[in-house]
Amino acid sequence: MKQTTILKKLIQSKKILVAPGAFDALSARLIEAVGFKTVYMSGFGTAASIFGIPDIGLLTMTEMVGNAKRISDAVEIPVIADADTGYGNHLNVMRTMEEYEKAGIAAIQIEDQISPKRCGHMEGQKLISVEDMAAKIRAAVAARKDKDLVLIARTDAISAEGFDEAIRRGNRYKEEGADVIFIEAPTTIEQLEKIPKLVKGPHLINIAPKTPVLNYKRYEEMGYSIAIYPPLSLTASYVAVKEKLVELKEEGILKDGAHGGVPFDELLDFLGLKKYRALEEKVLKGFRD
Repeated sequence: MKQTTILKKLIQSKKILVAPGAFDALSARLIEAVGFKTVYMSGFGTAASIFGIPDIGLLTMTEMVGNAKRISDAVEIPVIADADTGYGNHLNVMRTMEEYEKAGIAAIQIEDQISPKRCGHMEGQKLISVEDMAAKIRAAVAARKDKDLVLIARTDAISAEGFDEAIRRGNRYKEEGADVIFIEAPTTIEQLEKIPKLVKGPHLINIAPKTPVLNYKRYEEMGYSIAIYPPLSLTASYVAVKEKLVELKEEGILKDGAHGGVPFDELLDFLGLKKYRALEEKVLKGFRD
């Protein structure tokens, strides 16, 4: 079954789909290994991990697609990928859809901020017009070759123009053909509860700084179909790496071993060394025979 079809079926099920954020292939593989059924490629994480910069719209479509492809190639579960504003107008969105689809992405997310955009949990978002975003959604729907490719439409209207405008935009984007509606940065439990009641679904919730943090089963009870956790891998890595670097700097030695507490053989096994060695042996055996 195609990854797009798998993802669509997961969204249509009654259970919430939890998608931790990945910033590279290794973090995506860890998400898969723990047992999650999908992974979310974080634009914030991509900007931070590849270039060490904030998520303020500095990456190009080509750079984002490159990371999306590496993540998609590394795992066997569907990948939901951030595509920012679609990198231009409705014509650019058509090209963006084509490139993300070729990269093997199961769902693509576009938003209604002006370019350059900024992380939805920063301050100062500004939006394009509803009509311009509607044109982008229609262009995305027309451009996709695989009809099961999931289109997620995000609005940052709560921060930029208020809750009522977010509801209005969410319903309009659904009418234009978006498969999933993503209303970014609700700030209260009351707003969280209202969104699935006032906007046609399915719905995605982003667990990030402005969003009230609850058990994901509670979001499921509210009516959300997808919960993404974009910063999880990045922030956990930031804390762990910084801690080990300080330990080495101050102590002169890592207390749990030269590899930071992870046995070297365990890491090699996780990365698939045995598979490559077996393949190598099979290839070389042909030459020896």
